Amino acid sequence: MKRFIGDKKFYMMVLAIAVPIMVQNGITNFVAMLDNIMIGRVGTNQMSGVAVANQILFVFNISIFGMVSGAGIFGAQFFGSKNMKGLRDTFRFKVVSISLMTLAGLILLYCKGGALISLYLHDGGNSGNIEATLQYGVTYMQVMLVGLFPYAFAQIYASTLREMGETVAPMRAGIAAVVTNTVLNYILIFGKFGAPKLGVLGAALATVISRFVECGMIMYWTHSRSEELVFIKGVYRKMAVPGGLVKKILVKGSPLMVNEFLWSLGMAALTQCYSTYGLAVVAGLNISTTISNVCNVIWMAMGSALSIIIGQLLGAGKMEEAKDTDRKLIFFSVASCLVIGTILILLAPVFPRIYNTTEDVRGLAAKFITVSACLMPIQAFLHSAYFTLRSGGKTVITFFFDSGFVWVCTIPAAFLLSHYSGLPILPTYILCQSLDIIKAVIGFILVKKGVWLQNIVGE
Repeated sequence: MKRFIGDKKFYMMVLAIAVPIMVQNGITNFVAMLDNIMIGRVGTNQMSGVAVANQILFVFNISIFGMVSGAGIFGAQFFGSKNMKGLRDTFRFKVVSISLMTLAGLILLYCKGGALISLYLHDGGNSGNIEATLQYGVTYMQVMLVGLFPYAFAQIYASTLREMGETVAPMRAGIAAVVTNTVLNYILIFGKFGAPKLGVLGAALATVISRFVECGMIMYWTHSRSEELVFIKGVYRKMAVPGGLVKKILVKGSPLMVNEFLWSLGMAALTQCYSTYGLAVVAGLNISTTISNVCNVIWMAMGSALSIIIGQLLGAGKMEEAKDTDRKLIFFSVASCLVIGTILILLAPVFPRIYNTTEDVRGLAAKFITVSACLMPIQAFLHSAYFTLRSGGKTVITFFFDSGFVWVCTIPAAFLLSHYSGLPILPTYILCQSLDIIKAVIGFILVKKGVWLQNIVGE
């Protein structure tokens, strides 16, 4: 068991990095859950409209994550090798590339947001009105577009700080943002303290304001510590990035960037396949995803911590230590999710009762939650395997392992089952989600072989 379980010092080191990420993500997802409940208390149409808009915005958010992650492979290893110039140039690459990406996303969603939302709205039961749901979704998305740039820049700064092992500052900014979001949601959605009752519009306004708060705090914290954080000194005096580094990031990072975009697009396509069963399924999936996201912060934070720790060890050339540490981190993540998954199964029948919706929606939500809880340890392993491969620069492999699997296996299965099999939604959902077991076997083989053990910045 010593191969899988570390000593006290090991877990103190891991938790020092992972806990702030867990706290930030946990609070963010918990507040998102409260926001979702608040909208859910207003009505099913409002909840479904916001859920669909957020599913589309999720593609943008994950694409930003992919871009910072692709460059972040180099950021973590530059920091591990104490190369501050390399870290500064990596930061500049993030600023330029993500600004262009955000501008493109803004134009696309402004022009085609309504058409994209319509793809998810189908008849099927008495659990919603398509026209009303579309209007609520469009209203929410148009306001949310104002927050795209502050969200993007917050990710640029937070990701770079985390690559250096600084996770507390992003956590503080995240906490301030979610507190702001929660308070403003309560005031603006329900019209408290003399404010107008804005419903969906109020929820969007609260989120946008909170994103400006988070971005402002993390940028101020970073620039006010330029003596300590050497990479930020004069970072905006010029935005030129050495061509050699740009080439390396694009070669190693592009598969990761494209992967995150295609994976998030795949998740949106998967939800669209499920949505053909009717608005009740859209609402039920929204409730299930909301509570699952709160519980998923454990394996998500462990994946982020793994990428930081393993990336720094690889950058320092400590291959055997990286291999041993990775094995223990994966075991810790999976074991933790066995416990969390059990708790989530117990919550499955209870949580949907909070929402002001139909019994049909509540029943579906409880079943979706149970399925997600049963597969949580598998998801924990997959996430850790993905970040392990990514830390060593094996981004082409991660591309096929992650989004490639989704588009070749999961989405075709969901499309065929939802359109031609005649199966109800629950068996379709179980079959599609269970395909990740095959993916986990592939991930186990790749990690065990050690194909990821390489230093990509040593030269």
